[in-house]
Amino acid sequence: MSVPGGAAPVQILAPDGTAIGDTGVGLGEDNLRELLRLMVLARRLDDECMALQRQGELTVYPPFRGQEAAQVGSAFALGSEDFVFPSFRELAAAIARGVDPVEYLHYHRGTWHGGPYDPLAHGFAPICVPTATQLPHAVGWALGAKLDGKAACALAYFGDGAASEGDFHEAANLAGVWRAPVVFLCQNNGWAISVPAGLQTAGEIWRRAEGYGFPGVRVDGNDVLAVYAVTNTAIERARAGDGPTLVEAMTYRMGPHTTADDPTRYREEAELERWTRLDPIERYRRWLLATGGADDAFVKSCETEAERRVAEIRAGLVSTPAPPSDDVFAWAFADPPQTLERDRKEALGDG
Repeated sequence: MSVPGGAAPVQILAPDGTAIGDTGVGLGEDNLRELLRLMVLARRLDDECMALQRQGELTVYPPFRGQEAAQVGSAFALGSEDFVFPSFRELAAAIARGVDPVEYLHYHRGTWHGGPYDPLAHGFAPICVPTATQLPHAVGWALGAKLDGKAACALAYFGDGAASEGDFHEAANLAGVWRAPVVFLCQNNGWAISVPAGLQTAGEIWRRAEGYGFPGVRVDGNDVLAVYAVTNTAIERARAGDGPTLVEAMTYRMGPHTTADDPTRYREEAELERWTRLDPIERYRRWLLATGGADDAFVKSCETEAERRVAEIRAGLVSTPAPPSDDVFAWAFADPPQTLERDRKEALGDG
């Protein structure tokens, strides 16, 4: 599949689940079913995380409901040698990469900064909260992989708001100049917290790639097959030494920016209802059922498995003890100054 240059988003499945493009994206039947299984699990876990935060088990949480196809479809295109650089909303992508959700969610529970999962084991960098700073990290890793002679690619996730940050432009310029094997994947979910995309960025984000000397493509981010196909093409291009690609996946954040946000203060209910009708999971489920790629029993099994897995994740998370109090003092100095030692003794009651 070639990278197109038109402004209309690449689309394979219409919102009603009928095929309007080439569905031969190179995935076998098992993998096509796996896409649905992962999206169903991701959404069920997302819902559970919202509940966990309201119950005081998580400190703060950024939901991704509506963005499952953008994350699962793109992450599914990666190989074992590739590396993801996420923001703080990529739990679905983490699941697709095999990251243990309990370990991932330690960050949002406050028991470990960044989460204790091994980034190297899963090709998934630590969660990055500062807006867009993961993009230069991705380019740096990609340049290192290129110098090492690896046929590997970095995939960097960010939102439409992050595209207005200097880090985005610096990363894109460096990647273009050095032809770094990196895919910049913008999940344009319509809102940079409470600011709509049209008020915080001019023009179309995918078109910015041209100014940095590499291709850009816009894709329907609620069409998991289209996201997979476009990302796979960009990854193959990067691994072949042809440089970066900017992918703008048009999707929607159905929930709040985080659990500290109230989207009803800035977003119209009609907008949410319109995007709800474009639900990525329902779209893909309809296509699988209509084509015989799955049956009702498989769909039910996905839901049953998701309930089971989420119950296990909840149990594992809430049973995790608080980190040792001494940890707050343990990682800053090899030789702690007297003032810090005094603070430690006072806080821990050591005299």
